[in-house]
Amino acid sequence: MRVRRAYARLFYSGGELLISKDWRVNEEIRSREVRLVSEDGEQLGIVPISQALEIAEERGLDLVEVAPSAKPPVCRLMDYGKFKFEQSKREKEARKKQKVISVKEVKLRPNIDEHDFLVKARNARRFLSSGDKVKVTIMFRGREITHPELGEKLSLRMVEELSDVSAVEKPPKVEGRNMVTILVPKNEPSKEEG
Repeated sequence: MRVRRAYARLFYSGGELLISKDWRVNEEIRSREVRLVSEDGEQLGIVPISQALEIAEERGLDLVEVAPSAKPPVCRLMDYGKFKFEQSKREKEARKKQKVISVKEVKLRPNIDEHDFLVKARNARRFLSSGDKVKVTIMFRGREITHPELGEKLSLRMVEELSDVSAVEKPPKVEGRNMVTILVPKNEPSKEEG
């Protein structure tokens, strides 16, 4: 009989830590009896674990515990290696389709010049049009923090400047020596509707 080891594995993918979920296979299954499901999905009933292992060996398949919390646990006859391969392919495909929204930051000072403000607004517009969130940070230095209304006025001006492509997720709020506003891209209606 083939013996497969199944452990929870930690691995890195694209800089993030992922946990691979593995099931108990063959001799690792601990319960005395299990509800057995064939490779076609047909219910074979509740059988002792020894008999289930014999059936799996006869068919050249693995016995995999798919629902350990059920009473009795549900085990399925399958080719475990093929199952793991197909599952990893599905996960990879799901990751491809997933859209990652990152947060881009635009930093301003309360006494910013007109042209500099327009450059920052243009950059924020570009970030929003590419689907990213924008964090508008107004940095206060020294005694500037005593006039938060200047920062709020500047934040609201930025919100107004970008109102055609963005919506406010988080209104202006003082956090330490900074005032932060978060803008998200507006959902553009599809061209077929208009």
